[in-house]
Amino acid sequence: MGSCLFCRIIKKEAPSRIIYEDPEVVAFEDIHPQAPVHILVVPRKHIDSLLQITAEDQDVMDRLFGVANRIAKDRGIASRGYRTVINCGPAGGQTVYHLHLHLLGGRQMIWPPG
Repeated sequence: MGSCLFCRIIKKEAPSRIIYEDPEVVAFEDIHPQAPVHILVVPRKHIDSLLQITAEDQDVMDRLFGVANRIAKDRGIASRGYRTVINCGPAGGQTVYHLHLHLLGGRQMIWPPG
């Protein structure tokens, strides 16, 4: 997956502001934030989208949400609330085809999100 932007970020071949990493997950600030806190949480394993998730990926999915929760607490947005979003496919708004979770907070979220 040499051309995948997020794979390059994970390998530190592309610039980013990484705020968390462990053997399974990397989290970094979104370059076009939609909220005061906008962090992307991605698995190190390249998975195109939710459509490619298998039973073997359950632990990775658990880690994505666990790390998002930890970052929300660390950034001080957990008590007021925050949003997690995973876009899937073009109609779902996915623009980078490496599974990623958006963690958004620090302002009032609206519904529907658009």
